[in-house]
Amino acid sequence: MKAFAFIAILCLSLTGKAQFLDTFKVFLHSKPSIDARLESRYSFFSNVATQVSGVRLGLSFRRKLRIGIGYSWLNGNVSDKIKKLSPTGSPLLLNNYLKFGYLCYYADFVFYKNKRWQLSVPIQVGTGLAWFQYYDNGQTVKSTKHFLLIYEPGISIQFKAFKWCGLGLDIGYRFALKNTHNVGDKLNSLTVAPKLLIWFDQLFYTAAPKSKLTKRFGPAYW
Repeated sequence: MKAFAFIAILCLSLTGKAQFLDTFKVFLHSKPSIDARLESRYSFFSNVATQVSGVRLGLSFRRKLRIGIGYSWLNGNVSDKIKKLSPTGSPLLLNNYLKFGYLCYYADFVFYKNKRWQLSVPIQVGTGLAWFQYYDNGQTVKSTKHFLLIYEPGISIQFKAFKWCGLGLDIGYRFALKNTHNVGDKLNSLTVAPKLLIWFDQLFYTAAPKSKLTKRFGPAYW
């Protein structure tokens, strides 16, 4: 819970009342653009580093506020050992793999931005299912699926190298608020997501400054 307290205090201190009101005004008075992303986050399950992949689709308001929905799933082998008997009666140790997937609802509030740097507070809530499965004599045996409620606060830093590309890093913590049969305990983890950022609209505006689209929606901006 120390990690939760640290992130909660950090988020509250960085997203003060004035910043929230400024972001909310942007939400009300600007036309949104599409926010579509593929992502990979690295975290730990039973002290094993592995990857959680995801897709996101939402709306971006002047890149100061992003909201949307996505889907995340475990993209790696995480397992415990389970004891079973073979057809001859001899004991076997099988890998019992953890599996999960969940819908996520996210918001990303920018509280500091200049020409090169940007700091934001991404918050994500998810609902989904988790289960275990093992393979026995060519058959997949699955456990009962358990409902999950996921909460993922964090902080994000972004460096803009050019108008159309940059680098980023998200650091957060994943909490499984619904712990059933220790599944939730295995999902609680620090998460890290290094990112290569490419803004294709800004790339187009930079490459074609005289096009009709650039004159209408551009030009590229810092």
